[in-house]
Amino acid sequence: MRDVNLRKGDVYRLPEGSAFYVQSSLEAEREKLRIYAIFTNSEDDIYEPSIGAYSSITDVVLGFDTRVLQAAFKVPEDLIEIMRASKPPAIIHAVQKEGKMLVEWQARLLKAFLGGNRDGFFHSINGKKTKKKMRAYNVLEADPDFENCNGWSLTVDRKDLHILKHSNIGLFMVNLTKGSMMAPHWNPRASEIAIVLQGQGMVRVVCSSNSKECECRDMRYRVREGDIFAVPRFHPMAQMSFNNDSFVFMGFSTLTTKRNHPQFLVGKKSALRIMDKQILALSFNVSNATIDQLLKPQRESVILDCTSCAEEEERLMVEEIERERKEEEEEARRREEEEEARREEEEEARRREEEDARRREEEEGATRRETKKRREEEARREQEEAWKQEEERQRRAEEAAAKGWREREKQRGQPEEKETEEGGDEGPNRRRAAKKVWLI
Repeated sequence: MRDVNLRKGDVYRLPEGSAFYVQSSLEAEREKLRIYAIFTNSEDDIYEPSIGAYSSITDVVLGFDTRVLQAAFKVPEDLIEIMRASKPPAIIHAVQKEGKMLVEWQARLLKAFLGGNRDGFFHSINGKKTKKKMRAYNVLEADPDFENCNGWSLTVDRKDLHILKHSNIGLFMVNLTKGSMMAPHWNPRASEIAIVLQGQGMVRVVCSSNSKECECRDMRYRVREGDIFAVPRFHPMAQMSFNNDSFVFMGFSTLTTKRNHPQFLVGKKSALRIMDKQILALSFNVSNATIDQLLKPQRESVILDCTSCAEEEERLMVEEIERERKEEEEEARRREEEEEARREEEEEARRREEEDARRREEEEGATRRETKKRREEEARREQEEAWKQEEERQRRAEEAAAKGWREREKQRGQPEEKETEEGGDEGPNRRRAAKKVWLI
């Protein structure tokens, strides 16, 4: 087992599948241990590991049955049961004297898990120490790649540090003094993930012209100690410190088979200086003299003086946030108005439908009433016509009956008149009697 005394600024790499623990100093006056780490697959391993970073070795080992663990470690069952009794958290307090047995068992477990004396560095639990002290690479003691009065920068990759040989990441650190700027640049072969270690600053990231607006936007953001920010490959960027504070950040960069060389826009190492001046003039739609005026004044490179640049970027950021807020409010208001108009249209359409339905119902009701009235009128007329026909039939029948009766009476009355004429004085009386009968 390797023992490494870590200090502020140390860099250390753990190979894939390593079992390890980290213990902070027990001295009260020492700073809290803070580690920044990144986990990647090796260049040859394109598959996701089944066990993630910081997986507990306790979970890995105690996942086996008690009988298997007894046979593997040659220990009694009660010891295995003691180990299973409770599960400690990922971060525990410093080891106490009474916890020595537990620590020794865990050390033995590590030995068995790692396959014995791995790499020739093993710390025995019987008091015989064969460990080899190692000293990690320290970025604070390394010589910077670039340094001037405005700050310094350092990059570390597999060519600078042999422990990164089989990894696909490198690391960097930048220290900007007050009112300084890491000149605008982009990485042609690497993406960056950075953590702010001290101070605060502004970060400006620009999208390429062929990026889709929905996928990439120019960004300004303020970062402070503990913040993490990332810049994708090919995206021009600049980091700036405020006039009243320095800006220190470190991070990790992806690596390829070839070394990454940041491309700066200004200074002696400017990527624009290697291009034909006339081509640049045509690209910017300006004269050659204007290009000369643009490129000649700045002789510095990498880290530049930039008084109040961060403050100006922050002002623009606040304005942009306010503008976006107003645009969002306007968009929300517009959507609300559209929604209100849509609701009104739906309400109007609903009212029209209800009015049409009511009108159709009234028309249908009027039609039904008219039809009913017409049918009733026709039935009444038919009834009246039937009554008239019946009355006419009865009248004709009565007239026919009366006519027949008169004719019969007339026929009966003619012999009586003759008898009266023959009977003398009784004739008039008999005629009056006959008339009375007739009149009746």
